[in-house]
Amino acid sequence: MAMLRVDLRHLSGEPIVTTGSLAPDDVAFDGLAFAFTGPVDVDGTLRETADGDFYWRGHVLAKVQGECRRCLEPVEQVIDDDIEAVFSNNPDLLDDPSVYALPEHPTVVDVAAALREEIALRVSAFPLCRPDCKGLCPECGADLNIEACGCEDVVTDVRWAGLASLRTASEGKD
Repeated sequence: MAMLRVDLRHLSGEPIVTTGSLAPDDVAFDGLAFAFTGPVDVDGTLRETADGDFYWRGHVLAKVQGECRRCLEPVEQVIDDDIEAVFSNNPDLLDDPSVYALPEHPTVVDVAAALREEIALRVSAFPLCRPDCKGLCPECGADLNIEACGCEDVVTDVRWAGLASLRTASEGKD
């Protein structure tokens, strides 16, 4: 693992640089619902605050593979963002989602857990291949971005079928 696990004994008033590349299959990313297409590059610094907490500010660059929510074509999302996190054992701070819990007397700060969560929050659950994606035809499954299909644009919702029969019957009485 890259230098994302900091031994606090080395933090002597000066910030510690946390930099490196994590492999796409690094154990820090186990269980995520998406896959990385390359290494996850991280660059940041960890420093102690006046209150005895630890503040990490860094930058992450990663590429995530997914599929378009409309046409199911492969989509690559780029995560290129700054991340800030506070590591603390102060119970008053732990309600804040950007604060990560530390044990009573911490000896290390592992930035990987915060990195994992922050990346997961930045990955779109519903990516699109492009903003104007037309998707797939619900009748024949044709990719409407490539060609129009011969299906009618009639959308029939079975929940309204009873009302449709009433309309047909009333039209016949006229």
